[in-house]
Amino acid sequence: MANFTAATLPARQLYRVAEAMVVLSLSRSVIYELIRSGRLRSVTEGRTRLIPAAAIADYIALLTIESEGADYGKPA
Repeated sequence: MANFTAATLPARQLYRVAEAMVVLSLSRSVIYELIRSGRLRSVTEGRTRLIPAAAIADYIALLTIESEGADYGKPA
């Protein structure tokens, strides 16, 4: 398996799970749990699971929206 870093990943439309792990800074098991729960969309081509760049952007937007609704650091 190739070693990926955020600097070496080209801008793509589809990412393999290992590449999405680097982009999102998440473990393999967390990526698959997000896929199972429907929070991160994915597609398959043959036996390869791919994550669309748009799905990654949507997931980041979801996290941002969720964090705006949370009361982190706000006085009680």
